[in-house]
Amino acid sequence: MHALLAVALGAFASHGLKSRLTAEMLNVFETGVRYHMYHAIGLFLLALASVRLSSSNTMRWAARFMHIGIFLFSGSLYALSLSDVKWLGAITPLGGVAFIVAWGLAAYTLWKAKSE
Repeated sequence: MHALLAVALGAFASHGLKSRLTAEMLNVFETGVRYHMYHAIGLFLLALASVRLSSSNTMRWAARFMHIGIFLFSGSLYALSLSDVKWLGAITPLGGVAFIVAWGLAAYTLWKAKSE
């Protein structure tokens, strides 16, 4: 679902926002789309790994943090670019931290599974 949404938002930006946003704000929106898609693929990989690891609880937490990251990181960039409300940019790093936690949990879970 996230990949579908990322593609739809990317197309929306390319065709519907190009004439409405400044080049800088269009770039901000596209950064949100890019990270949205990266992490949609990440969620797919977490699901595949989770199947192999018998649905690890840690992997579920990694997926939760990835969802939170998409919402906070990409969502804040979408809102910032469309509204030009600058304080929304302060939310973006929280999404980045959620992404880091998600990837860290995934790496830890895979490393731990390999050791067992």
